[in-house]
Order: sequence, then structure tokens, then C-alpha cells
Amino acid sequence: MATPTKRLEGKVALITGASSGIGECATILFAQHGAKVIIADVQDERGQAVCDAIGSSNSIYVHCDVTSEEDVKTAIDTAITTYGKLDIMFNNAAVADPIKPHITDNEKSDFERVLNVNVTGVFLGMKHAARVMVPAKTGSIISTASVASNVGGVASHAYCGAKHAVVGLTKNLALELGQFGIRVNCLSPSGIATPLTTNAIGLDAESLEKFFSSLGNLNGVTLKTEDIAQAALFLASDEAKYISGQNLYIDGGFSIAASVNMFKLQ
Repeated sequence: MATPTKRLEGKVALITGASSGIGECATILFAQHGAKVIIADVQDERGQAVCDAIGSSNSIYVHCDVTSEEDVKTAIDTAITTYGKLDIMFNNAAVADPIKPHITDNEKSDFERVLNVNVTGVFLGMKHAARVMVPAKTGSIISTASVASNVGGVASHAYCGAKHAVVGLTKNLALELGQFGIRVNCLSPSGIATPLTTNAIGLDAESLEKFFSSLGNLNGVTLKTEDIAQAALFLASDEAKYISGQNLYIDGGFSIAASVNMFKLQ
């Protein structure tokens, strides 16, 4: 039997929000495909557990609050000092706030918290990844957006606004960094059963999966974290060497014909 191809052999990746959900799944998958992975998160015990599961020869855990420029800079500098380079930056860390019936019910503090992590955190990851990738004239920057980057009514005002911003940053940076051979893309998953999503929407994992599966037109398939990780793997690999500035939807056709309004479910 032929040995499966390791699509990230020799590459170094940094993943934020890597201790759970999409980030954890992507971390494990990237390592399986030969990458050295920097696991960046604020959940120290969980992050170290992921690192231990992968093995210290293939990964390192770094405490990183993506809203802190110093933390982000330190995480990326750790990649350089430990492995000598950074090939892949996956800005995945995010938070969400509960969907409320009216904008007047929303708190400014909640709005600012979501934008600080989901937009400023992505900006800082992009900035410091570019700092080390531009001299190398190569690299892939990936960020997690959402179907809420295109469809209204499926998330809170803060989350929807933040994910629209991630797409804007992706397009702008792709234009800036293309001259250096650096690709910049983002992923837009539909609803997926992660702690972030179930807490924000207020459904258990099984109910959430059934609900979002019913909205897409691709029957017989349930979206899992593994599906998002596989899409990230593709964009990180050389198989996507001429893909930049794109927002890849992973939603079973949901976003092209969405009729749901989450506000009416409250």
C-alpha cells in the first residue's frame, strides 16, 4: 500500500484558538500532514494537552491572547526561533455573543469584545505573519470567517459585522502581499457544533447540527470540524498555490439560498 502524501511536509504553521473546536482539529490534521505546529491559545491546560497528544517534536504550545499585540508577536517570534520560519498562519481564534431579539438589547461591551477578538485579533495575526513572511517571499495566511460574512440574520450584530470585516481584511491583504508570493484567504463555515456556536445560539450539539443541516441543500451530510480543517489544509498546501483573496464557503449550499432569520427563533 502506498504511503499517504503528507501535504505540509517541511512546513511550519501557527494556529490561534488551537486548543478546541476547529483549531484543535486543524492542529492535529496539519501535524499528521508533516507540519510543525505552534499551538496558540489562552486555554493553557487544553492547549498543552493538544501539544502532548501530537508530540513535542512536532508542536509547541504558546499562551496567546490575540487581542494583545505583544502576545501575537511573541507567538510568531517563537515559530521563528524554534523552527526557523513561518509558512502558514491560521487566524482561527474567535468569540461570540448571544443573539438578542433587538439591537437595543445589545451591550456595547459585548460588541467591543467580539470585534476585539474577531477583527483586531485577525489583523494582528496578519500583521505579524506578514512581518516574517515578506522577507521570505512566501507564505499562506488563512482566517476563519463565517456564512455570517455574507448572509444576514444568522448571527449577532457583532459577530456578523466582525466576519464581514475578516473578508474585507482578507481581500485587502491579498492585494498587498501578492507581490511577495504570499497567499491570503478565508474560510466561511455554516453552523457547526463547537462550544462557541452552541453557547451563542443556545442549542445542544445534536440539535444545532440537525438545524443547520436542514438549511443546506446538500442532503445526507452533516458539517463537522474535520470538514473545516480539511479546507484549511487545502488552502495551506501547495495544491492551492494560485488561490488568493478568496472566501471559501463550507456550508452545503446554505449561503446561496438562505431564508433563516435567527432573530425570529428567540
